Amino acid sequence: MTTPEAEQSQAPRPEERLEQAVRAAEQALIEYEIAVETFRVEVENFSRLHEQKLGPLYFRIEELDAEIAEAKAARTGDPEDIRRAEEARARVLPIPGVEELLNGWMDGHGLFPEAAAMLTDQTVRPPQRVRPTEEARRLYRELARKAHPDLAQEEEERLRREEFITRVNAAYARGDEKLLGELAEEWAAGPVPPERRPSPAEELYARLEWLTQRKELLTMVARELEDGAIAGMLRLAPDDPDGLLEEIAGRLRADIEQREAELAGLLGQG
Repeated sequence: MTTPEAEQSQAPRPEERLEQAVRAAEQALIEYEIAVETFRVEVENFSRLHEQKLGPLYFRIEELDAEIAEAKAARTGDPEDIRRAEEARARVLPIPGVEELLNGWMDGHGLFPEAAAMLTDQTVRPPQRVRPTEEARRLYRELARKAHPDLAQEEEERLRREEFITRVNAAYARGDEKLLGELAEEWAAGPVPPERRPSPAEELYARLEWLTQRKELLTMVARELEDGAIAGMLRLAPDDPDGLLEEIAGRLRADIEQREAELAGLLGQG
């Protein structure tokens, strides 16, 4: 028969229960961080593809709007038409550093040949498509769980993990399945981190508070991503985002044809 004293000795100490709570919170945070990073990569890749496919079409529409406004102003000489033409032209004037802003589609002198080719249905190198495979996703999740810096006790180990996870994130952002596999092998062959030593209750409480703050920060990041225009577009066609881009591109090309016809009419009248 178990005595009350024996039952009391077998019950976990308050520090042990607190440590278990911290471990559970750490694992939950890691899983949440993986989900947010996966979503961020998806949004970033779709944003890049959106700019590469549709950016030149939007630019062509703005250029045609400026030319139409200028043609109207030249024909009427009306001060209001001239003002509108100047405003339309100002929207398409080259700006310093535009090459970086538009991912290499144009520079200070206008569209690159690749972008111009897209507008005239010529053969052109397709924009780079980055969408991690299921295997890449699996490797990323596995590495993030194993090598997450929050699992380190010593500062030296934390720094090692931060450097490693930075490389993991970069490989995942590029969808580099081969490199992720190599990183998995590297981690498996690396030094075994020391076991976490029991922490005083004060440190565990501080750890829980930090985990809570980190979760709140990630929630803000996730909310900003979800509220963005690109995420909104992804929600419209989660299973076929490329098809959505093609649909939008088709409408933009129709708008371009309409504007080109309008411009031709104005120039013909002149």
